[in-house]
Amino acid sequence: MTKEEILAAASMPACSSSYPFGPYRFLNREYFIISYRTDPAIIRKVLPEPIEPPTEPIIHYEWIRMPDSAGFGNYTESGLVIPGILNGEPINFVAEMFLDDLAPIVAGREIWGFPKEYAQVELKTVKDTLVGTLAYAEERIATGTMMYKVTPCDMEYIRQSMARTQINLKLIPDVDGKPAIAQLVAINLAEIEVLGAWEGMARLHLIPHAHARMADFPVHEVVHGRHFISHLTLPYGRVVYDYLKE
Repeated sequence: MTKEEILAAASMPACSSSYPFGPYRFLNREYFIISYRTDPAIIRKVLPEPIEPPTEPIIHYEWIRMPDSAGFGNYTESGLVIPGILNGEPINFVAEMFLDDLAPIVAGREIWGFPKEYAQVELKTVKDTLVGTLAYAEERIATGTMMYKVTPCDMEYIRQSMARTQINLKLIPDVDGKPAIAQLVAINLAEIEVLGAWEGMARLHLIPHAHARMADFPVHEVVHGRHFISHLTLPYGRVVYDYLKE
C-alpha cells in the first residue's frame, strides 16, 4: 500500500475497513427514554470538568433501536445520558453506552469518543408494553417498561431535544499508554425528521454490575417516559475542549 492509499483508508484494517466514511444516515430510528430524578452528588462526581451539573438532578436512561443505519446496519443500543452546562450552553453528556454491533462500537469510540461497549440489548413491544432490556455477560442489568403509545407528544419539542448538543469524553491512549487524545467532543444530529412521538407511565430497574455504572445513579423518581421514531443524520463532531492543551 502506498502512503496515499494508507491515508485514504476509512479505518483499520486498512485492507478491509471496519466502517466506512460518514456522515451516517439512520432511518426509522426508535427511541425509548426514561427520565428520572437521582442523587446530585453522583452527577457531580461523574461529569468531567469543565461541564457544570444541571439545576435539577434529572438524567435519562435510553434504548435506541436502529433497524436501518448506513454503514452500520441493524442494531440496538442502550445507555445513560446526563444533562449539563458547558460554556453556558445546555448539553447532554453521554456517560455509558452498550450495543450489539462491532462497526458502530469501533466507529463510535474512534471518531466521536462515544463510550461504547459490547452487550446484549433489546427494545421490543410485548402486547401493550414497550420493553427495553440490557444484559452484560449474560446478566440482566437494566429493564425499562412503558405503556405503549398512550399519549401523543409534541413532535417539534422532540425534534428540538434531539438537536441538543451531545458531549463525549474521548480518551485514546498512545503506544506508551499515556494519553494521545483527551478531549470533549461535541455532536449535533442533523436532518432530523420525527415520525411519531408518545409519552406515558414508565418504570426503570437497574442492577449493579462491575462493568456498568448505571445503577450507581439511584432511581429516586421517574419523571416520564418518551417513545419516538425518527430519521436523522449523524455527522462528524468537533473538539470543544482539549485536556492536553488547556
